[in-house]
Amino acid sequence: MRLLIILFLTITFSSCNSQTKTDTVLEEENTFIFGKPNPEEDKAAILKVMKDQEIAWSNNDLEGFMQGYIKSDSLKFFGNRGLTKGWQPTLENYKKGYPTREHSGTLTFEVVDISPVESNSYWVMGKYFLSRTVGDANGIFLVIFKKIDGEWKIIADMSCG
Repeated sequence: MRLLIILFLTITFSSCNSQTKTDTVLEEENTFIFGKPNPEEDKAAILKVMKDQEIAWSNNDLEGFMQGYIKSDSLKFFGNRGLTKGWQPTLENYKKGYPTREHSGTLTFEVVDISPVESNSYWVMGKYFLSRTVGDANGIFLVIFKKIDGEWKIIADMSCG
């Protein structure tokens, strides 16, 4: 709601030709609330999290892979088996489905799009490729990253193969 009020005030006051005291206060408040966005820096940090996930997964380090996710009951993962809620249940599903290095294989992501959803949140759309001895597996994903306590974490994941 506060975001809508700020957006409304920004639009309303931006139609004025000269900068008023209210505009200055609003700009300072936006900076205080949201910080100065830096999309290129954000995208690079998100891609780093995903690169770390590729490495961990490819070493069958599922706990390491899960470090890219918010460690919370609020995490949502939607895949072929339906909706899973929470970090621990998501990890347990991965452990059941990929019990050995042969099952996890080598993971590669191909990111197709990274776009802002709102301040400090991005969606990432792409493809994943698992090269493995028990048979390759490929699919698509859409994940939502949110900056939490200075770190980019996945808060929602929809993957299917």
